[in-house]
Amino acid sequence: MSQMPYSSDAELRNEEEAIGVASFVLSLRAKGIRDIALLRAMELVPRDVFAPRRFRDLARTDVALPLPCGQTMTSPQTVAAMLLALRVEPGQRILEVGTGTGYVTALLAKLGAEVTTVERFNTLAASAAQHLQIVEAGKVQMEVGDGLATRVRERFDRILLNGARPEIPGNLTSLIGPGGRIVGAVTQEDGPHLLQIERLADGECNQYIGGSLRISPLLTGVAATL
Repeated sequence: MSQMPYSSDAELRNEEEAIGVASFVLSLRAKGIRDIALLRAMELVPRDVFAPRRFRDLARTDVALPLPCGQTMTSPQTVAAMLLALRVEPGQRILEVGTGTGYVTALLAKLGAEVTTVERFNTLAASAAQHLQIVEAGKVQMEVGDGLATRVRERFDRILLNGARPEIPGNLTSLIGPGGRIVGAVTQEDGPHLLQIERLADGECNQYIGGSLRISPLLTGVAATL
């Protein structure tokens, strides 16, 4: 009489982990996310590492999670929508405004970008730096400061604003050249909507406003505390 093969606790945990990751990716596909590179990045970057400890059981669900400093970890579907609009390609230089937990930063790096990420809260920046080290995020430069402030003599291929603004500061558009793209959210009467700004070959910028997004406001300045 043959015996059933023994599975250790570690093997069971690994199996549960694999099932959870597969379910997470399938749920994104069911909501219309089809980009293979993005889905692969979201499969490989564990959101639970970045989620607040008391909410880690919700890390693979499509919900926003509360963070310290009154901030929010954006839901995976909203993150995916913004990254799809950003059209990230390997080797691009990307400025990310609003690091938060570092989850989106890690996704950008996993997609092959060189990321400069700016966070206004010291508390969040310190935590994000630890998260990014755990997942070995790659080419990431982190700054604590005002990501919306004027930057001199710098150029980026893409700029991602992780939050909603009444309007996009004009100094940001000066940071992208022809083919460059800015993605964020603009606040309208019915709430935030996806915003894309693209620099054309002739130097002009086209602006597109898309569907509604569930995303927090993006504030200016550096936090005096926290």
